[in-house]
Amino acid sequence: QVQLVESGGGLVQPGGSLTLTCVVSGYIFSRNAMGWYRQAPGKQRDLVATITSGGQRIYADPSEGRFTITRDNAKNTMYLQMNSLKPEDTAIYFCNKIFNPKLDWGQGTQVTVSS
Repeated sequence: QVQLVESGGGLVQPGGSLTLTCVVSGYIFSRNAMGWYRQAPGKQRDLVATITSGGQRIYADPSEGRFTITRDNAKNTMYLQMNSLKPEDTAIYFCNKIFNPKLDWGQGTQVTVSS
């Protein structure tokens, strides 16, 4: 059974940092481009960062220069290091494939940036 489990979110002050973790099970993780997505209340789910099977990284404008996406294929795990967090980064963060068909979405992990 394919499962995506995100963790590492929390409440952080503006300017703070968090590292999110995504563990993928039941799926050949290493062969696929993967991404971190986020969804703020009342908004659509947006792609934040992409990492290809070869390790190339692509960032959406809001995260460029502040977020770093990495992957450990041996552990079927992906990470998102987030620095200089802003209130507008507040959202539920999810991981999934880049290309369709997507895997069943996990529960996500809540990130709240507030003083």
